[in-house]
Amino acid sequence: MFFRKSDPHVKPEGMAYWVRVRTEKSGEVVPLRISRASELSPTAEGYYVRKVIVAPESLDRAVLEIWFDRRARVVRKAVEGGELVPIKEWS
Repeated sequence: MFFRKSDPHVKPEGMAYWVRVRTEKSGEVVPLRISRASELSPTAEGYYVRKVIVAPESLDRAVLEIWFDRRARVVRKAVEGGELVPIKEWS
């Protein structure tokens, strides 16, 4: 049996995923919770979520997109206007 390596940026926790996005302009880090029950949209390949992020202090904007397979495992991620912060850097 093969075990799939967990994603370095997306942390599953119960019925949700946690991610952190660092905005491009100011470098502000914004934590995000993605609900598996209400925020994932079904696609032919699995699921998809798109979140528009507005950093609370700097008001920087970023857009996060994550694609999941049918078992709700991360397949691909993209951030416009920022970058994902690896879980190992969360404090």
